[in-house]
Amino acid sequence: MTNPYLGLPDHAFWSRAVSRPAARDAVDPLAGTPFTIGPRDAVATAGSCFAQHIARHLVAQGFSYLRAESGGDPEADPHGYDLFSARYGNIYTCRQLLQTFNRAYSLFEPQDDVWQRPDGRYVDAFRPRILETGHDSPEAVRRAREPHLQAIRRAFEECDVFVFTLGLTEGWVSRLDGAAYPLAPGVVGAGRPAEDYAFHNFTAAETRADLATFLARLRAVNPRVRVILTVSPVSLIATYTAQHVLPATVYSKSVLRVAAQEVADGLPGVLYFPSFEIITGPQARGRYYEEDLRSVTPEGVAAVMDVFSRHLLRAAEEEDGEAAAAEPFPLPEEPPAGPPPSDTGAGTVPPSLRQDYAAEYAQNLDIICDEEEIERSLR
Repeated sequence: MTNPYLGLPDHAFWSRAVSRPAARDAVDPLAGTPFTIGPRDAVATAGSCFAQHIARHLVAQGFSYLRAESGGDPEADPHGYDLFSARYGNIYTCRQLLQTFNRAYSLFEPQDDVWQRPDGRYVDAFRPRILETGHDSPEAVRRAREPHLQAIRRAFEECDVFVFTLGLTEGWVSRLDGAAYPLAPGVVGAGRPAEDYAFHNFTAAETRADLATFLARLRAVNPRVRVILTVSPVSLIATYTAQHVLPATVYSKSVLRVAAQEVADGLPGVLYFPSFEIITGPQARGRYYEEDLRSVTPEGVAAVMDVFSRHLLRAAEEEDGEAAAAEPFPLPEEPPAGPPPSDTGAGTVPPSLRQDYAAEYAQNLDIICDEEEIERSLR
């Protein structure tokens, strides 16, 4: 047998791809892409705070950002719900993402879906900060939710590219049916006793299964969609585990990184984009973090988006040829079920009800993280 490493490209070797280029600030960790994005491709985003940077960059570059829902008044959206393709806010865990799909398609109807705040007003448990004034009744919350679920369906069905940023493994779920929430009950409001909720730190197997199931269902309603997965480089603001927050963060990001890669490797038309590595890798020497060692600097965002643009964004003159070549991807099989459906919000995808809808994203808002409400609530 000859040396199997002979003839491998430079990007396969640390000295050639990291050590030497790092001296020139020229490390580019993306070795190739299975697809690109054209100016007419409708791009939808979801995920943690870092996903919002991609949306803003696409708009700034003149690309088509799909926004199926808008609050209409940026001043009335202090928590950034308009930054995503539908007003779902931060979706931190893959369980949240899967249940967002399932709730939109009536596959899962959580029992504990409305919380009451200390001031007596009611909020959507899955979007607890969307309306500062709250609602006067649970029925009003549910009425306001209906057009939102319709907008989620539009976003999933009409996007050409779906970008999801995996953010956390830690979360809070309902003991009644496994519903996963973006914030811990009690941070903003909750209407049930504490024993009805549980902290859960999702494993790599759970995360991978939730992500794979979501993508199978997304492809069932949108067979041509291309998918980009990223992992947020923003550390946990707090951990509810017994660990120090630093190893707790490393665990969480490691789980997300493994799950994203395994799912991307197993499905056509799915790409893992290394924003996490660009910010956290040793070649960055820590310079892409603010003084809090958690927030990403504008320089770091620019470095990520430079690689994103170079590899994934194609010019208008290339549009017609590549757009015409788009074909449906094979429908992936859902992974074997883990917990029973009552614990995951699982179900069977109904026929798609396609609706023509796309809106251009034109706001330039700050990056918003629901997770930061944890610290604010303690002040």
